[in-house]
Amino acid sequence: MTVSERRGSARTAVVWDTLQPILDAPPLDVLDIGGGTGGFAVRVAELGHRVTVVDPSPDALASLARRAREIGVEVEGRQGDLAALGVPDSGADLVLCHGVLEVVEDPAAALATLARVLRPGGRLSLLVAQRNASVVARAMAGHFAQALAMLDDTGPSGRAGRRFTSAEAVDLLAGAGFAVDSVHGVRVFADLVPGSLLDLEPGAPAALAELEHAVSQRSDFLPLAAQLHLVATHP
Repeated sequence: MTVSERRGSARTAVVWDTLQPILDAPPLDVLDIGGGTGGFAVRVAELGHRVTVVDPSPDALASLARRAREIGVEVEGRQGDLAALGVPDSGADLVLCHGVLEVVEDPAAALATLARVLRPGGRLSLLVAQRNASVVARAMAGHFAQALAMLDDTGPSGRAGRRFTSAEAVDLLAGAGFAVDSVHGVRVFADLVPGSLLDLEPGAPAALAELEHAVSQRSDFLPLAAQLHLVATHP
């Protein structure tokens, strides 16, 4: 496993741990918005679920198809975005929306669309960039003016798009009719640990993943997380 793969495993461990109880179920209809090359979708399909990925990039969907073939699972890929899902109302049991809300024009409208395609009692897995951690990262890099400007900036900013605080993300979900089940901090430390340590120190990747899990729900560490993972239920 490469350093990048070790770091990636630690970065996603909290998300997978949170989703596991939901995925330990009879086959679900899963919709992955912006699922790209299938990093999540293929693994979910391996668990026996019916997965559809909607992504605007034909190249990403081609990579998704290759990955699914190599693993020996079926994943449907559709070119599109949140504005044109091509999915019937109440057609999904679980929606994965990871790294998408940052770049849509209207986050509230996007969540309303996701609520429409979920069945009653369906779950939404929402992963968003967090603003507080971005402010810290800018300041540590010496970009003090950018850090100051970002403190209360709720609009799009650069290629990364919007960033959210925990309270803002919870309010957006509530406004779309969702009941928030959990909020976890993701990548509290994973982005800060030197790659050389993960490569050379025996057991470091597993220990880092354990640490990430331990702090993921501690309120005092939540503002330090690069991302927030929220799981919510559609009534």
